[in-house]
Amino acid sequence: MAKKRPQTKGQPKGNKAQLTDGEIPVVGAREPCPCGSGRRYKACHGRAAAHAVTELVHRPFEGLAGEGDWVALRELVPAATVRLTLKDGLPEGVPSVTLATVLPMAWPGLRREDGSVLLGLQNDMASGDLSRDLADTLKQALATEPGNPVNGRRAPAEGPRLQDLLDPAAAFEPEVHTGFEFWVPDSESATPDVAASLERANAAAIPTVKLTGVDAAYWCETPEKNHLRWVMPHPEEQLLDALARLHAAGTSSLGEGTRLVGSFRAHGLMVPVWDLPSGVTAADVEKPAAEFAERLTAALATDAPLTPDERRARGGLTNRQVTLN
Repeated sequence: MAKKRPQTKGQPKGNKAQLTDGEIPVVGAREPCPCGSGRRYKACHGRAAAHAVTELVHRPFEGLAGEGDWVALRELVPAATVRLTLKDGLPEGVPSVTLATVLPMAWPGLRREDGSVLLGLQNDMASGDLSRDLADTLKQALATEPGNPVNGRRAPAEGPRLQDLLDPAAAFEPEVHTGFEFWVPDSESATPDVAASLERANAAAIPTVKLTGVDAAYWCETPEKNHLRWVMPHPEEQLLDALARLHAAGTSSLGEGTRLVGSFRAHGLMVPVWDLPSGVTAADVEKPAAEFAERLTAALATDAPLTPDERRARGGLTNRQVTLN
């Protein structure tokens, strides 16, 4: 069998005009590349696109107002919403844009009948840049016909990020809910699929409350004990040193029966976690959390070498870190 003559790299197939890099759309990996080279997309312009979408952005919410709350709503809080403010204002026919931890049927986004938009935060994303994926879903939702969900897709490698679409000066104020009734204006009119999804989500939701006296701290209730999970913006090494100083000094707790037990690492930020007795409520830890914030600020300002006890405390805290993403 005669071998096929290889095409010259970059040579257009037939008379099809080649596109510039900026004009080439994303297609299936095995489809012909839209640039007209005659090669499959994955072997042509898809190479750069694949690299771009898999490169991990460790702090996808950096630069957004309320970065700690973005992380908490993505990883820790079951049911919450936040009204978002777009940098260029709302398009005609879109009365509001709301971020939600989870949407029914795990939809990435939803355009309601009244034109308002809901953007889901806790969905699986196709790329390594959560901000770009969410921005792509938001743009799709703004252009979707009212009454329809948004289908998930791979975001264009050069598409905008949330930092390009949202007003950086607008406040980010999460509202934590006891359930997911915010999904539908009238739960009695929900479709059977949405009603079933709502029932399952409500049954699985852990009671959660946002503290009011400090930033990005969330109390939650579990059957055996309660917890406080606090997303902190400080550099990890500096924060570990400060927590170790407080732990070694016996001042890392939030009151009697409470204990700093470790931390999560999520989206480039550390999330210290305290165990609380089951009878301790969110209101009970408001004042102790504010007092701890003052002690932490002083410890963060200390640059003296760690003592042996502090180094041991730091090692214990480091061993009890769990990475969420």
